[in-house]
Amino acid sequence: MSYTNPDPDPRRSTGLEPGGGVPPGETPPAESSMPGAGPQELHNPPKGWAKGPLTLILAVVILVAAGFLAYAIALML
Repeated sequence: MSYTNPDPDPRRSTGLEPGGGVPPGETPPAESSMPGAGPQELHNPPKGWAKGPLTLILAVVILVAAGFLAYAIALML
């Protein structure tokens, strides 16, 4: 990977005052992009819920519902 300085050389840029300022009415030089920013992403995990966590959540919900049902039946007796 090669490194390129994204900042322009103020001595060769048009419209810049000494010290790098831009006079009124002038457009400053554009920024360059950074093509080497960040690592290359090779793997995107699938979207959605995995089967294991979804099954565990469903089991907990069923156990809580069964507990409420048993408590309601116990109150009626």
